[in-house]
Amino acid sequence: MSRGPVDQNFLFTLSELYRLLRVYADKEASRFGITRAQWAVLAKVERSEGMKQSELAELLEVQPITLTRLIDKLCDNDWLERRNDASDRRVKRLYLKKAGRTLLGRMGGLRSEITANALDGISPADAHRLLTQLETIKENVRNAIQTSGAEQARKEQRYG
Repeated sequence: MSRGPVDQNFLFTLSELYRLLRVYADKEASRFGITRAQWAVLAKVERSEGMKQSELAELLEVQPITLTRLIDKLCDNDWLERRNDASDRRVKRLYLKKAGRTLLGRMGGLRSEITANALDGISPADAHRLLTQLETIKENVRNAIQTSGAEQARKEQRYG
C-alpha cells in the first residue's frame, strides 16, 4: 500500500534524525570528557552490573572488538572495571567504579536536556504518542525481519 510522500521520505528522515541525534549527543557528552558510545556502555552497565562483555556487545549491537576498545578506555579512565567470572575464567563481568557512578550522576540531566531540545515545540501528549508510534514501528520491523527470515528458510527448504 503506497503512502505517497511518506514512502519517499520515511527511511531517509529516520536515518537523518538518528545521525543528527548521535552527533548532538556526542557533542554534549564531550562536555564531560566522554563520548556517546562510552556513555551508552556506562549506562547499560549501571542498569545491569555484572553482565558479561559478550552480553553487552549483543545488547548494544556492536562487534566485540569495538566494545573491547570502549571498555579499555573506560577502564583506563577508572570509570569501569572488569572482574573475572567465578565459574568461567574466560568470562569478564563489568562493574561501575565509584568515578563512573559519579560521572553518570553529573550527566544525569543531559539525557533530559537532549530530549527536551529535540522535542521542543511538540506537546507532551504528542511526544508520548510519537514514542508509542515509534515503539509500534520498531515491533513491526522486528516482525518483518522474523517473517522474512522464516520465508527465506522455507524457500531454501523448497528449492534446496
